[in-house]
Amino acid sequence: MGDVYIGTSGFSFDDWRGNVYPKNIKSYEMLPFYERELGFNTLEVNYTYYTLPSQKTMESFYKRTSDSFTFVVKGYKGITHTRDESFKRFCTAFKDGLKPLGNRLKAILFQFPYAFSPKDENIRHLEAIREEFNGYESVIEFRNERWLKDNYIDLLRDMSMGLCIVDEPKIKGLMPYYPAITSRIGYFRFHGRNENWFNAPSEVRYDYLYSEEEIRGFIPSIKDISRKADTTFVYFNNCHLGKAVKNAQRLKELLAED
Repeated sequence: MGDVYIGTSGFSFDDWRGNVYPKNIKSYEMLPFYERELGFNTLEVNYTYYTLPSQKTMESFYKRTSDSFTFVVKGYKGITHTRDESFKRFCTAFKDGLKPLGNRLKAILFQFPYAFSPKDENIRHLEAIREEFNGYESVIEFRNERWLKDNYIDLLRDMSMGLCIVDEPKIKGLMPYYPAITSRIGYFRFHGRNENWFNAPSEVRYDYLYSEEEIRGFIPSIKDISRKADTTFVYFNNCHLGKAVKNAQRLKELLAED
């Protein structure tokens, strides 16, 4: 098996205070606590979807974690959603902001909306991202199940871009759970199964606690992918009230038992 890193999608949430963090924890203390006390060795940085990363913030993340701690950073939405002349500018600024992470940056996750369907112009956009981020490990998260065909999975393999294996509500049109590997990186992202997905605000959309049975159900595919990948990342995005932490810690325990 290759290395398996387990963590959560973000760490700085007010509703984690009193649930998984001490009630009076300061914001700057959260990331060290996440590593040392909660026991995680990796983080999926999510805020970078909404705003471009700054070197100052990335340097702070780097300094507040140990040398063995790893990062995956979510791509800025201006990169995934933009087709005009600002695309290259966003890519350049994004890469510049990540420089302080150095070799502890292990991948970039590019998440596309449900409306991003498999058509020629969108395939060309994937190719443009691959060209801009040559030298980085890129992982693609599709929301639209129409991408789940052999020719599109093979397309990712041909471009050496990873497929994000998602678990999310079983709603028609959304990507189902489909464990596959298309690059050196294995990547799992667990959103929860709240069926009020399309209409709910984010704090409700991700309000879901996986059961023991559901967590155990992921283990065979995580093991299978990790045997094929150099490195496998598993992130829980059901962050409401710290539920992601509880599920990620339990998964770590179960994998350690085998």
